[in-house]
Amino acid sequence: QLQLVESGGGLVQPGGSLRLSCSASGVPLNYYAIGWFRQAPGKEREGVSCISGGGGSTNYADSVKGRFTISRDNANNTVYLQMNSLKPEDTAVYYCAAPGRFKACGYGMNYWGKGTLVTVAS
Repeated sequence: QLQLVESGGGLVQPGGSLRLSCSASGVPLNYYAIGWFRQAPGKEREGVSCISGGGGSTNYADSVKGRFTISRDNANNTVYLQMNSLKPEDTAVYYCAAPGRFKACGYGMNYWGKGTLVTVAS
C-alpha cells in the first residue's frame, strides 16, 4: 500500500520560495506518477503539477508555469515541488497524490497525503 507524506510547508513572504517534499513508503515510488494539488480556503481543490513515474513527463497549471518546478528522486522515494516567486494567491494546503500503479498523470488519484500548509503573506 502506497503511503504519501508531505512536508516543507510554512509561512513565506511574497516573492519568496519554498520546496515541498512528498515522501513515499510501502512500494517503489517509480511505479507511480505523482501529482501536486492545492486547496485554498473556500475554494475547490485544483491540480498544480504532475510528474510521470520515470520523471520524463511533467505538466503544470497555467497559474504556476514558470514559477514552480516538479522533480523526483526515485532512489530516495521522494517527489519535490520547488515553488519560486510565491504570491499570496498561492496560499493553500498542498497535497501530493498518486493514481494507480503504472497509471499516467491524467488518471484519477487513488492515494493522497494529508497535506502541508503554505501561507504567503507579509
